[in-house]
Amino acid sequence: MMNEFIYRSGKMLRCGYTTGSCAAAAAKAAAIGILTGETVSSVELATPKGITLTLDIHEPEITAGYAKCAVKKDSGDDPDITNGILVSAKVTKAESGITITGGEGIGKVTKPGLDQPVGEYAINSVPRKMITEAVRGVAEECGYYGGFSVEISIPGGAELAKRTYNPRLGIEGGISVIGTSGIIEPMSNTALIDTIRTEIRMRKAEGHENIFFTLGNYSENYIARTMPFDIDKSVKCSNFIGEAIDIALEYGFRGILITGHIGKLVKLGAGIMNTHSAQADGRMDVLVTCGVLAGADTGTLKKIPECATTDAALAILDEAGYLRGTLDILSKRAGYYLDAKVKGAAKTAAIMFSDKYDISVKTAGVDELLKVIKEEYNG
Repeated sequence: MMNEFIYRSGKMLRCGYTTGSCAAAAAKAAAIGILTGETVSSVELATPKGITLTLDIHEPEITAGYAKCAVKKDSGDDPDITNGILVSAKVTKAESGITITGGEGIGKVTKPGLDQPVGEYAINSVPRKMITEAVRGVAEECGYYGGFSVEISIPGGAELAKRTYNPRLGIEGGISVIGTSGIIEPMSNTALIDTIRTEIRMRKAEGHENIFFTLGNYSENYIARTMPFDIDKSVKCSNFIGEAIDIALEYGFRGILITGHIGKLVKLGAGIMNTHSAQADGRMDVLVTCGVLAGADTGTLKKIPECATTDAALAILDEAGYLRGTLDILSKRAGYYLDAKVKGAAKTAAIMFSDKYDISVKTAGVDELLKVIKEEYNG
């Protein structure tokens, strides 16, 4: 068990280690086995994070032709569905070099723009480097000058992959061996942002110049009902609107369209680009401000801060006759902050909707971007 901890929201949470660390440690143990004929109960592994792990070895197997070992994934206090899986490495001797392939449960890349090229096993660059360094270190200690063939496998990985982003990303047949630091920090936003970056990079690799973001399932359902787009071409950015825009600009996209429920996107009216409630709320503050600018009376405005949901506040504004004017102001303010975010580097627009009140609020430029994206993505 790993004994590194971090603090999140006042709680002490235990860190874990990535599938990449598991694969490298298993490969190291298997390399020791094939070169010495001996099994080991644990190995030490240096991670890119600078933390040295001591990982237990499971299911050691040594034959005349290969050695095989496994390491159990420990995600710490992070809610990771791969927690507890066994990551196995089968090592055989080769004349020279180090070849890394995938076996059972390891997905293959089917779309461009991912860490590995199309057709390659989804074992990312950092884990490949960790595996290479681990077995090379064993070879040096044992005075071995030949090469290795390393096959990574994850029993049950194909079934587990159905519960991950992999099918959406274009990784078929199993899960990925990933990790950039070797360490998992509980409740870290890094993994989510890395997924967003990967999807954006894929859209760029497909040749697109414009991109449309959704915030989640509500957004995707809205698009499926109201827009002529292939939902698989959208990129889910969750609460990380600002980060998604920054990454899109980094990859040179010319147009950025954001679609989401008004309960989240109303925060754009105050320039809030991370819509998670732990970062900032401001929903009612934005609606009060927009209501004031739309001429709403004091009695109506005083009711809004007491509302628990944006839909409830919209109902109050609607009953008082100020809904349309308030939403017009909201549209202008959200558009202003989006433009300020990109500073002329791209065209931006947002659609905020509420199914409950059949509301669709569009910032300036939405129709133009919709037309361009429709032509680009649907051919």
